Amino acid sequence: MSNQTGILLESGTNEFELVEFLVGNVHYGINVAKVREIVKSLPITKMPEAPPCVEGIIELRGRIMPLVNLGIRLAAENFDEKEKHMIICEFNQTFIAFLVNQVSRIHRISWNMLEPAPLATNTEVVTGIVKMSDKLIILLDFERILTEISPDINKKLNFVPGKSEIENQQRGSKTILIAEDSKMLRELMEGTLREAGYTKILVHHDGQTAWNALEEIAGGPEPVEQQIQLVITDIEMPQMDGHHLTKKIKGHQKLSILPVIIFSSLISEEMRRKGESLGAAAQISKPEIEIMINAVDSLIL
Repeated sequence: MSNQTGILLESGTNEFELVEFLVGNVHYGINVAKVREIVKSLPITKMPEAPPCVEGIIELRGRIMPLVNLGIRLAAENFDEKEKHMIICEFNQTFIAFLVNQVSRIHRISWNMLEPAPLATNTEVVTGIVKMSDKLIILLDFERILTEISPDINKKLNFVPGKSEIENQQRGSKTILIAEDSKMLRELMEGTLREAGYTKILVHHDGQTAWNALEEIAGGPEPVEQQIQLVITDIEMPQMDGHHLTKKIKGHQKLSILPVIIFSSLISEEMRRKGESLGAAAQISKPEIEIMINAVDSLIL
């Protein structure tokens, strides 16, 4: 997994690679860009007063990280009756391991194959579902799981940088479009931006609906720059990912003037080069809300 090539170096293809794994009898998936290694087993050190789903901590190549038991977090049936594997991940500038039953294979799929979870399921830990020919693969909101166990990340997510009254008035005159599939982060970003003074916000849960809205703006009688000033997008989203959205914005005759901020847990060196090649004005790793708002200020105030 450490030699990630190909898909990570391509630009705006609207495709990604998915690592399929089992927790109990259910098939789940995680973006290969988040996975560093898969190991059979490592010694586990229990930690006092840890959340119930945190099995303990492990050490791998000199790095200590928490181990989240997905069987417990997802209330999976038959989890303990099966073999276990550890998926070592890096996102949000953090290393974390997940205990699962079995890692199956890697699929290369298009983001338009990823559908939002049905509203009736009432779950906020699922970001989407991929329909394969013989099964459904559920994509989890791993950022939400990390936030549940990390007070430091919660603190960063809820920080609102202050500004002068004049700057807040300037913020209130700007319109920002957000494309983010995580309900938790979508609400958090909107709330934080509003609290900071950016009250004109257009919110979309995937790149495709965001693009549809931008096309409608571009087709209107008023100049684009008078209707909207900036786009903030995640990378991982159903229907259309943030890289493909950025590519379409920058390739559009009228929309290309819009600065695009990529706000994602996947900002690695390779991903940063990819975003730069697509024309992103800034790339910020979640959960650095303060840095993100400062970037917004610098681009449109």
